[in-house]
Amino acid sequence: MKSIHSNLEIKPTPKLLRCWLWASIGFHVICGICTLSFLFPFLDRKQKNEKIQKWSQRLLNIFNIQLKVERSELIPSTPYLLTSNHISWLDIHVINAFRPVRFVAKSEVESWPIFGWMAKQLGTVFIRRDSSRHARQVVGQMADVLNSESICIFPEGTSTAGETVLPFRSNLFQAVVGSQTPVLPMAIQYYLRSTGERTNVAAFIGDMGLLESMSNILKNRHIQAKIIVLPPIKQALHAAGDDRKRLALRCQELIAKAI
Repeated sequence: MKSIHSNLEIKPTPKLLRCWLWASIGFHVICGICTLSFLFPFLDRKQKNEKIQKWSQRLLNIFNIQLKVERSELIPSTPYLLTSNHISWLDIHVINAFRPVRFVAKSEVESWPIFGWMAKQLGTVFIRRDSSRHARQVVGQMADVLNSESICIFPEGTSTAGETVLPFRSNLFQAVVGSQTPVLPMAIQYYLRSTGERTNVAAFIGDMGLLESMSNILKNRHIQAKIIVLPPIKQALHAAGDDRKRLALRCQELIAKAI
């Protein structure tokens, strides 16, 4: 894959089209709120996942983001702990457009207008990054959820430009140590469709706000999101002595190698 992005030569989305797209996003969000408020209480897990997947796929279509998935056959048939590198708020919707799961997110997300409420209704588990005690409570919640549903974590603890993978924090891996739950590493990257170069258009980093990030993506509607599913780490490896730190390091190394 080519190394890095130069987005200056890409013609930006016309302003009039961007106005229409903002309206489309607003309408799409309203539809999501109505679905969560009036339909979700009466749906089973499978039906909810179908709604989540379709909503996320529609969101990617509005941003004109193509989704490519490699090695999807490696997905376990039982609940798993999905662990991924983290680049953008879009990562959640990219994953849900492929295979809906529950998420663990930083507590700040809960305070986001509208999207924070939606995340809460979708069963997102929020964690305070500055509290080890709260992290232990979240680990307990995760272990309970993993009995019946898959969960995704972003162990870097923050989003990056996607050029490298930061060291993985190991505390949330405790939820699967010694259990039968497989750990599934997954790599996410964003590329320009026209050149195949990695792009940081979708990166949600620094002091960037959500609306600013959305605006950047709408201006540059030429992105392909790529998911690479990596071999799951199963119980046999746990039993061989993989504690949470070794699990975190193993996942970090596999994802770093993939990108």
